[in-house]
Amino acid sequence: MKAWRFYGFNDMLLDDIPVPALRPGHVLAQILVVQPSVTEAQLAFGIPTLAFERIKKRLETEAPVQLFGHEYAARVAEVGPGVTRFKPGDRVAARAKLPCQECPLCLNGRAYLCRKGPIIGFQLPGCFSEYALLPEIALTLLDDRISNAEGACLQSLSDSIASVETANIRMGDTVALLGQGSMGLECMQIARVSGAGRIISVDVRDEACAMAKTLGADIVINAAKEDAVEAIRAATGGNGADITFECAGGSPKQGLAGSRSLMQAIDCTRSGGTIVGVSWFGGSIDFPVDTLRERSLRYVFPDISTLEHLEHTVRLVAGGRVNLKPTITHQLHGIDKVPEAFEITANKGRYQAINPAQVILCE
Repeated sequence: MKAWRFYGFNDMLLDDIPVPALRPGHVLAQILVVQPSVTEAQLAFGIPTLAFERIKKRLETEAPVQLFGHEYAARVAEVGPGVTRFKPGDRVAARAKLPCQECPLCLNGRAYLCRKGPIIGFQLPGCFSEYALLPEIALTLLDDRISNAEGACLQSLSDSIASVETANIRMGDTVALLGQGSMGLECMQIARVSGAGRIISVDVRDEACAMAKTLGADIVINAAKEDAVEAIRAATGGNGADITFECAGGSPKQGLAGSRSLMQAIDCTRSGGTIVGVSWFGGSIDFPVDTLRERSLRYVFPDISTLEHLEHTVRLVAGGRVNLKPTITHQLHGIDKVPEAFEITANKGRYQAINPAQVILCE
């Protein structure tokens, strides 16, 4: 089969490699649609972010290595011994981070808390390939009402569900979202169906602001044209949002906000409110901890998404409660287009992309 392998940062080749051998508890699946996450796109170009040191070490010691590709839709080709939930022909999507099934948490029925297991595309081979060997425990069945393109977005959506769950939204809460890329827009829609009373969306790109309005934001603020903190305070009678999702932070080299959006989140959240940290910053940042202490602010981080979260994404999208179709703005055809998908996803502002660029391998 053909598969993209990394020989170093910003150095990938389309190689011919053996189709992986079927193993117990796994399925062999044909990849239909795959997209790089924003984190993967940054790592591919050597931009420090989540897991940078681990990827650097793998490239130094194991290259060429089949990296990335944990956001995909696939069709089951064969099932290994012990697989009971799927059969050949089923369309599936997957979560990325898996429990190790060996640690005390896993052995005591709390595998959803495990952080020791592998991640598809990081420790396990990813899906920038024609076929992939996938653990059954990672997969969920796609509803017939969900397209392959939407299926490739469900891993990100499951992480967004975990983020909103962490926020503990109460009925009628005012929710602000700083950053309206794919996960910001997902969190916005999930917050709406989870009881938020008013949604305030913030971005610096006209296309992202327009998309937020299309998908149901009550107030949309273009932070390139007005002071977002002052606008949120004005819209909330001077109090600030009850809950703020910080979804814009990260490397300025890729058009992200650095740590500036986190400082804005602190300033635009009411005293006693909650800030949900969705972004990855790629390193240490200066942090005004005394301000949070003085104002009783809660800065919380999402748990990893579980199979239950992933299954809920299927219900939300199939039932029309979350709309992914408008966010899929860039689709490329053919496995040879994978490097272009990385380029677009790493520079979404330049290409006016909302969701990561998708590569369609098979209709």
